[in-house]
Formats: sequence, structure tokens, C-alpha cells
Amino acid sequence: MDILLTHGYYLYEDPKERAVMRPYPPLGLLYIASHLKAKGFDVGVFDTTFSSPAAFEQFVARERPPVVGIYANLMTRPAVLAQIRLCKHYGATVIVGGPEPANYIDEYLARGADVVVIGEGERTMEELLPHLARHGLSGLEAIEGIAYRIDEDRVMQTPSRPYIEDLDAQPFPDRAAIDMDKYVRIWRTHHRRGSVSLITARGCPYRCTWCSHAVYGYSHRRRSPQNVADEVEHLLEAYGPDMLWYADDVFTIKPSWLFAYADELKRRGLKIPFETISREDRLNEEIAQTLAEMGCFRLWIGSESGSQRLLDAMQRRTDAARVRAMIRLLQHHGIEAGLFIMLGYEGEDLADLEATVAHLKAAPPDQFLTTLSYPIKGTPYYEQVTDRVMALKPWDEGSDRDFTVAGRRSRRFYHHATRWMTNEVAWQKHRQSPHTNVTQMTKAFIGAKIGRLGMLMTKNEVEG
Repeated sequence: MDILLTHGYYLYEDPKERAVMRPYPPLGLLYIASHLKAKGFDVGVFDTTFSSPAAFEQFVARERPPVVGIYANLMTRPAVLAQIRLCKHYGATVIVGGPEPANYIDEYLARGADVVVIGEGERTMEELLPHLARHGLSGLEAIEGIAYRIDEDRVMQTPSRPYIEDLDAQPFPDRAAIDMDKYVRIWRTHHRRGSVSLITARGCPYRCTWCSHAVYGYSHRRRSPQNVADEVEHLLEAYGPDMLWYADDVFTIKPSWLFAYADELKRRGLKIPFETISREDRLNEEIAQTLAEMGCFRLWIGSESGSQRLLDAMQRRTDAARVRAMIRLLQHHGIEAGLFIMLGYEGEDLADLEATVAHLKAAPPDQFLTTLSYPIKGTPYYEQVTDRVMALKPWDEGSDRDFTVAGRRSRRFYHHATRWMTNEVAWQKHRQSPHTNVTQMTKAFIGAKIGRLGMLMTKNEVEG
């Protein structure tokens, strides 16, 4: 084995993830695996999703891989740090990559990683592995897209590596290296439909202040409609899923591509239900109709807020009123509309929260998910509030999700704000339904929740 590839996501170690049970495989890691195998490397993959730290240790102790490549993201920092320590104990050279290490180069190198890969990993790993085999950790300055420690006090970061332009030339993710059937089976057991994920493009050109672009920068590169259809055909034959998840940042970003892709699927007689993500400014009547004809049953929109003032501060380049129009348009075509809502962004006040509630009630989405904003290192949002960022956990034990901002209202406040929003939207749907008899008890319950938030607003609880 030339290299073992792994990641730090252990589904059964996380109560929240167990409650949701919507696992997808690490496509980025599997892209690297297929690329390296195509170049003649002997690659092992240890998928931690359904495994345990103990099983991973047993595997490493038995196989003794000379090099281990670990993918890390916001969710997996503590687990990845444990993996680094373990692999170093068994004599491996450790390479880390993904969005998390790129933002914390010094920290990961200080905790045992030998090399941090910054940006896309395929070509960097293709060049790095033979170098390590011949020269070890000497002479790494010639390899683009990495960072490493020169000595105890100095870290070297080499020039960035250009992005891969021809994505069609890349092999499909190495799904055969993992237990894909188990992913599909677990989805089917918990959600009645087995799901498989894929991506049709890499990168996002939008510049929302809170969004990390640590891997793909602000590039946007698409695969051809024919190449994606080839992959869908393979997925249906190999795994028999009931639905697909297109994990693109903005699936409908290029209408001409979408229409060509829809035509290609139709030509091949391929139609399977799917859900995906887009933006309001990348939707219109023709796009909504095309999505419906393709089998889209749910589309998520990054709405974030109902306050246009706040959306402009986020540099979202989106229009709150048009979001509402697009919700109605999608629903008209039989597509469920889901919204992502972000609370607690810098400068948000009570009027912004009220605008968001009014936004959700005006064109109620079928689903909406709320998150409390957290400043990810390396983003403009982080730079804006860096002097007020407070970590709620030690670095090794938490993530950027555990950052809060001094002066912001408390987490307890936003917990009640979320319940308020949920109940207000539910109440609105009850009122609009001709088949629902809303009792006085229901009215009193919702009123109590609203009153509780009002008390917290009066207290004006703040972090720090």
C-alpha cells in the first residue's frame, strides 16, 4: 500500500448525526482515491462513517501504511487530531487536507501532521507521494499547493496549484472502495428511500462573507452533461438508489448547462427523484419547469434572512422578495421548497428577526432549517469580528462552530427565536389550511412561545 486515505466522520459517535441518519460518503476523498489509482498507486481507503476509532486503530496497526492522507472538515477536528496521533505512533507520514487544515496550517502541523495540502488534492498527491517515497520530507519546496514545517519555528507554504480545468478527464469517485450498499440501505431504513450523492461541478463564484472557499477558491468548473449522465447511469446500475442528492453549491447556476443536461437524461431515458441546492437569482419559470420534469422533488435555497439590509451586509447578492416568489413558483411546479436561515449575523437586530419571520410566513416554505452564524477562519466575516471572537471550547476539542461573538445575544435567545419562527410559520399554515380547525389551546401555546421570546428580547441577553 502506497497510501491509506481516511476521514474523521464517525456516524455512531455523534448523537446528533445518529438522530438524523442521512450519511453520504466523502466524495472528495474518493475522487483522490480514483485519481491516484488511475496513476498506478496502491491506495487503501478506510471509510470511518460506519466504523469506530478502535477499528481504525486495529486496521492501522495491522496494515502499517507508510503514508496516511486524512480529510478534515468543521465537524471532524477532534477525531482527526486523534487519527494523526495514532498514525504517527505507528510510523506513518501524515498528510491532511480539506477545508479545515487549510485554515489552520500551523495548528495541524504543530499537532503532528507532516504536510497540509491546500486546495484540490488530486494532482498534489500524485506529485507528493513519489517524492516522499524517494526523499522523505526533504525538498518539498518544489511541490505546489502544500505547507510543511521547516523547523520548530518556521512553516513553509508553497505557491498555489492551478485548479483542474477538464473535470471530464477525472475518473468518477472510487465508490467501489467503500460499502456503498450500506449507505443506501441505511437511507432506505430510516427514510424509506435509498439515496446516493454526486457533484456536477466544483467551486462557487459567489462571495458571501461567511462562506469558506478554502478548497476551490472562487472558481467554478463544470463537467459536461454527457459525463454527469454517464455517472448517473452507473450509479443506477451499480447501487439502485431511489433518489439522488446533487451536492453542488448552486446546481442551476448555468441555465444552458441545466437544459442540456435535462435533454441528455431524457435522451437516455433516465429519470430519478432528486433534491439539490440553488439560489433565487438562478431560478425562473423555465428552470423550475425543467427541474420538475427531471424529477426534482425538493430544492433548497440559501435564504439566510428576510431582512434585505442583512442580506446586503452578507454580500449575498440575493433579493428577499424574489426568494418568496421563487418558493411559490417551485411549489406551483410540485417541487418542495426548503430554506436555510442564518441567525445572529453581525449587526442583526430585532427588526431583522421580525422581517425574517414575516418572510417565512409570507410564502411559507415546506421546510426551513436554522443555524446560528459562526465565523469560519479565513472568511471576511471572521476578519470583520476577529477581535470579538470567543471560543467556547479548547481548540483541540471543538471547531469553528464553537465560536461565538462577544456582544451578540445569547445562544439561549436564539434557541427561543428559532422556536418562535417555527411556531409562527406553523400557525400561518394552520390559518391558511381550509381543513384545519385551530383550537384555542393551539393559539395559547403559540402565544406563550412568542411571549417567552419577548421576555428575552426585553432582557437583551448578550454573549460575553
